[in-house]
Amino acid sequence: MPTVEVTDLKDGDFLLDVRENDEWQAGHAEGALHIPLSEFVARYGELTEAAPQDGRVHVICRSGGRSAQVAMYLVQQGVDAVNVDGGMQVWAAAGRPLVDAEGESGFVL
Repeated sequence: MPTVEVTDLKDGDFLLDVRENDEWQAGHAEGALHIPLSEFVARYGELTEAAPQDGRVHVICRSGGRSAQVAMYLVQQGVDAVNVDGGMQVWAAAGRPLVDAEGESGFVL
């Protein structure tokens, strides 16, 4: 499974957050696309519309387990996708910004 470290992500990289709604509302990376794992197959078209045509999809969840499943599925579909190692827990620990559902400072649930 291809993975990247949080510290390797640059501003503007396409980020897909597959955590559930309550986790997303508590805190997420600004600009990320949110499609919960539980809804992913039904909402797959949203990803194909939003993702850069020839760009990489960085998939993230809380710790890396759910995002690894989605990244593996995407790779099987021919998408250039990678799992973000350690997920939002490492994102927050690295001091990367989080916003909640209202755009205020968020946290990892």
